Amino acid sequence: MAIYKWPPAEGRSRRWSRVYLLVLCIALYYYYAGSAAKPANYLPLDSETLAKRERIAAQCRYTRTPAGPPIDFHSRDQSDRYAPDTKPTLIKNARIWTGAENGTKIIQGDLLLHKGLIKAVGNVPLHFLENLQLEVIDAHGAWVTPGLVDLHSHLGVDSAPRLKGARDTNSYKAPILPWLRSLDGLNTHDEAYELARSGGVTTAQILPGSANDIGGQAFVIKLRQTKERVPTAMLVEPPFTLNGSHFDHDLPPRWRHMKHACGENPSRVYSMTRMDSGWAFRSAYESARKLRDAQDEFCSKVEAGLWSGLGDFPEDLQWEALVDVLRGKVKLSVHCYEAVDLDMIVRLTNEFRFPVASFHHAGETYLVPDLLEKTWVSDRYSAQRSRAGYSHQGGAPSIALFAANFRKKREAYRGSEFAPRILTSHGLSVVLKSDHPVVNSRYLLNEAALAHYYGLPENVALLSMTVNPARAMGLDHRLGRIQEGYDADVVIWDSHPLSLGATPVQAFIDGIRQFQTPEVSIKPPFMQRCPDTPNFDKEAAEAFEYEGLPPLIPKSVQHAIFINVSSVYTRSNGDLSLEEHPEVIVAHGGEIICTGTHLTCSKTLDEVDDEVAVIDLEGGVIVPGFTSYGSPLGLTEILLEPSTNDGRVYNPLARDPPAIIGDTLIRAIDGLQFEGRDMLLAYRGGVTAGVVAPSGEFVQGISTAFSLGASHLLRNATIESDIALHVAITMNDARSVSTQIAALRHLLFGTGGDEVLEGVRNGQSTLVVDVNSADIMATLLRLKAEYENHTSKTLRLTFAGASESHLLADEIASAGVSVIVTQPKPYPNTWDERRILPGPPLTADSLVPVLLAAGVNVGIGLINEFEARHLRFEVSRVSFSANGSIDLPTALKLATTNLEKALGIHGTMPQDLVAYAGGHAFDFGGKAVAVISEQLGRIDVFE
Repeated sequence: MAIYKWPPAEGRSRRWSRVYLLVLCIALYYYYAGSAAKPANYLPLDSETLAKRERIAAQCRYTRTPAGPPIDFHSRDQSDRYAPDTKPTLIKNARIWTGAENGTKIIQGDLLLHKGLIKAVGNVPLHFLENLQLEVIDAHGAWVTPGLVDLHSHLGVDSAPRLKGARDTNSYKAPILPWLRSLDGLNTHDEAYELARSGGVTTAQILPGSANDIGGQAFVIKLRQTKERVPTAMLVEPPFTLNGSHFDHDLPPRWRHMKHACGENPSRVYSMTRMDSGWAFRSAYESARKLRDAQDEFCSKVEAGLWSGLGDFPEDLQWEALVDVLRGKVKLSVHCYEAVDLDMIVRLTNEFRFPVASFHHAGETYLVPDLLEKTWVSDRYSAQRSRAGYSHQGGAPSIALFAANFRKKREAYRGSEFAPRILTSHGLSVVLKSDHPVVNSRYLLNEAALAHYYGLPENVALLSMTVNPARAMGLDHRLGRIQEGYDADVVIWDSHPLSLGATPVQAFIDGIRQFQTPEVSIKPPFMQRCPDTPNFDKEAAEAFEYEGLPPLIPKSVQHAIFINVSSVYTRSNGDLSLEEHPEVIVAHGGEIICTGTHLTCSKTLDEVDDEVAVIDLEGGVIVPGFTSYGSPLGLTEILLEPSTNDGRVYNPLARDPPAIIGDTLIRAIDGLQFEGRDMLLAYRGGVTAGVVAPSGEFVQGISTAFSLGASHLLRNATIESDIALHVAITMNDARSVSTQIAALRHLLFGTGGDEVLEGVRNGQSTLVVDVNSADIMATLLRLKAEYENHTSKTLRLTFAGASESHLLADEIASAGVSVIVTQPKPYPNTWDERRILPGPPLTADSLVPVLLAAGVNVGIGLINEFEARHLRFEVSRVSFSANGSIDLPTALKLATTNLEKALGIHGTMPQDLVAYAGGHAFDFGGKAVAVISEQLGRIDVFE
């Protein structure tokens, strides 16, 4: 790919060039004119010396030239990334979200893509189409947006599947490494590129990791495949300094990018404190400042014509990038969560006078918006920001956030789902990002959809993945909008982009279509509208008032009347029954005591005392509470803080467990903890029961079922104390797979030991195997048949995880094995999971529908405890991508009765019901407002 050659700078840059040239000429004139004072043997300067001096003068001019595109950038006729064999494309009959007018401008019309650029939007003039061999796509009124821009990604440096030979996210050599470059580790064979494209992501900033205070330089890439097949061909506007200092210094500088990180990650990696990090930053910037000052002093002499003994331009390859930070030529991304770290960085910017483009993760920024305004900004940079459309004053950076990924470490504990809306209310620029693979970049759109659900305005939610990240990277002159002259990166969606599970029908990068035969799942018409969302004003205000830790324990009552209910699903003999449009529902002590009209329930209503909660569901529903499985919910509070967790069990394949344990298996019930924030948020999200097994390798232990609304173990918390025996078999273990299988065979064919193990041998208890590889699952099916043939007993077997189970769906069904899919968002994280079934638009089929079609009993779980609160949305997304094959009752069963059957729950689950106001459990309009809990004998109201 030919690197785009920018024209020489216009305007002030050209004027300065003339001034410098004039100064040089005057200096030379006086140098030569003073011949009377020169010695008789004086010789004029040779051409080589003069050329060298001009190069040095140009280099000095370059140091003072601000970064950014040339003034005539939009006069370009074709993109620097244009592939000559690309056919022009006309997209007709589209509903185009342009990104203009603060994200409110929508155009009904057509879109012409040609030479890697957007050539026309709306009404395309006929003369634009003359002599073009067009590819025409009729969008049939579908939504079209700019390609999504991921401001924080590790695509290519943290590759999928994760293998030791491609781990290039972090260097562990030192905490200060501004000279490293993510480009030097960019793997072009990362399987996640295609997945990200299938989620509508067309551009990503590839950052070094956060192990270091200064991790190195970042680069912006397009995610399409290139003819060259090399990392450099993926770059967007790489800095001219990429290959050293030998380039045309009359060109205006392009933006550079760099990663800083503060807080727990560098402290953990280098056994430092925050004080150590603060000094490391200051020391590094002092080194850069000294170099910058030496350069400025040198250039002052050049401008004055004082060449005698001047020497070469001061350079240092280690510090030159940090010098550019001080010169305001670097879009700096800073990983910081807490106020203490944000405050340190803001003070650092003012001490050394440099701007910050974006704070990342930034979990407490919503609590300190005024602090952000104090970030240093130069007058010139402030004027640039004003022209770029920033609504706030000062130097406040953009804030790049997760929508809901909080509490996994202490510095993230006060993060809030309401942070995007709160920051927006203060006029700050909000970005939703993936931190891929922390959040699979394919689901970047889901981050914005969740932020919208919790109150971020529609236009801002869409800006947060397009215009705002492009601006934070200094690339909003070409990315993030649908506008004439911008890069031809656009996405056609199957539904409104903020609807649940919105999926690309087609995507273009540099005008090149990305899916040759895209698969489409038909969505209902209502999904073409921006989803209605609940009112979370009270919750958002409390998040700010309580500094991220608002009260979550619900109000409990004994009597409640529910009105305006559209339907009620209840458990019935292991299945679900439906009653539609009841006029009123009366609940007492955790049970529904009357369903019907006011007349039929009049006697019951007369018996209810004055202490009754009347709850208007506004057309909402009542459905069984969901059951959580797959994460350590109930055993973990802050994942990376061992003192808050139950911990991991002994691996008998690695070392002998303590003799005092004997033959007893570890039981999850013994480590349960209640009223944790993830647990209470899941309860408020409609999850009433949890099943959790101990954490560990190989033999994990015995799972338990419990109520998420209980205050402690002795208050009706236990639904079933001992459920199933859990083991894990994986190629990622230090022990061989064959060793793990041999050990499992020994457990099954042996005698004695724990009573649950004996129950597994006798066909009374379930063996749940955490497994993803289809090859290992096949071995386990063979072991099941071997055991049953040898003992004439049934081995009740369930696969959990099961990312590759579609490859042997029929065999799993024939063996009577259940499957719990714990990664409904498929991702080839490890070699065990490399053969995922990604679903539309890449494949017609998805994992859950394929298993259901084969007759497998399927449940859905989630592996992260913070995700449990959104279990209903994950089930909904799976059903919407199934092309109509999963109806509403089946969807409900995936996280209730099917899941419980797969786990082998022996008794009857309690009739715990959740009331949703304003919509269904499976859409963004519904909000859980109450739990009618038979298990706890009360009605919990979420005020």
